[in-house]
Amino acid sequence: MKNSFCQPLINFLPLVLIAVLPCACFGAKIKPVTYEFTVIRRGTLERTASASGTINPVASIKVLSRMNGKVEKVYVDYNDTVKAGDVLAELNTDMLKLKREQQQAALIKARANYELELINYQGQETLARKNLISDYELKSSLTALENLKADLRVAEANLKAIETEINQYAFITSPIDGIVLDRSVNIGDTVVESSSNNSASLFILAENLKEMQIEAGVGQLDVSSLYRGQQVRFTLENLPGRNFSGTVENIRMIPVVSNNVVSYTVIIGVENSDGVLMPGMTCAVNFIVEQRENVLLVSNAALRYQPSTLSTEQIDEKIFIAGLANMDEDQRKAAIEAREQAHNSGKNANNGLAKLVAGTQPPRPPPQHAGEGNRAAMVMRNIWYLNAEGKPEVIRVQTGGNNGSLTEIFSTEDLEGKQVILREKLF
Repeated sequence: MKNSFCQPLINFLPLVLIAVLPCACFGAKIKPVTYEFTVIRRGTLERTASASGTINPVASIKVLSRMNGKVEKVYVDYNDTVKAGDVLAELNTDMLKLKREQQQAALIKARANYELELINYQGQETLARKNLISDYELKSSLTALENLKADLRVAEANLKAIETEINQYAFITSPIDGIVLDRSVNIGDTVVESSSNNSASLFILAENLKEMQIEAGVGQLDVSSLYRGQQVRFTLENLPGRNFSGTVENIRMIPVVSNNVVSYTVIIGVENSDGVLMPGMTCAVNFIVEQRENVLLVSNAALRYQPSTLSTEQIDEKIFIAGLANMDEDQRKAAIEAREQAHNSGKNANNGLAKLVAGTQPPRPPPQHAGEGNRAAMVMRNIWYLNAEGKPEVIRVQTGGNNGSLTEIFSTEDLEGKQVILREKLF
């Protein structure tokens, strides 16, 4: 039974192998490939540096009290518009008025004492002229007169100080034309004068909310590419889809260190004509480090692509031939000789080609503005396309800057509109 059962399997096994092997061999020879393509086109390339920032008024002023007292009236509230000299709040002056009466009495007394001593001194002068008193007595009388005169001036100054407190300091006024951003005082609160360590701001005023500024923290790797007058774009989370613009006004040189990360504060001036920007809002900032218009652009993925249907030797051969296209006769001859020598020595035949090709490409255009200082290094890269027979071919190009998805390229050929391979799918 055992032999009769196994014999059919043994007889069938060669047929299975014969059926499978041709399929495997066929599959090894042919790899069905479909390609995704992209087109080289002209456009604008931007390279940006990103940061986060906070929107604040260009100038804000803290209003403090110039005397101690109890708040009796508050005349303004949040977002009120004020003019310079407008009364914001008023302090109670009942005790000051009592002090004024006391000081007025002290002034009357000081004036009376002075006038009396003045009469006495004048009498002493008369006696001195008749030599009826000594010089010492005359001098003593003059000293007493001067002391009372000083007391009179002190009394007058004290009264003037109280009058100033009642008529001026008791009224908290606005020093500027602006808007009330914050009010931290209410009726009945007790405030202390600004010279005290316990003093606090009663109001915060913004001079102008039509012009705002962003304080952005920029890392040390990006700050070297920033400059005054540089264009900036920023967005707000609460206004998705809307872009705002500004200009770099100042780069503060004092570093800010947090968790061993060094950053610098950059001040950006922005317009707020429609009033949608409010103090304290956070924003995502993009500094336009480099902007180039009407340049050839290709997808970064196309520059990374390499055919899987070609061997390493075939790829090297095509790259070598593509590199020869940009050389003159002498350079081609030198490249071919270098390649033969490399083959004979067992080295990479294409190592010397890069040095020869480096001087044959068109120079990169000059910067479009003074801010374009640090450009990305230009290197030779490969772009693959399908020839008339549907087989991969390569073009050697020089690359410039990139924005993360597109790269600027330079070539002696007119590549605008050319369809190139982006990636492939194997089945």
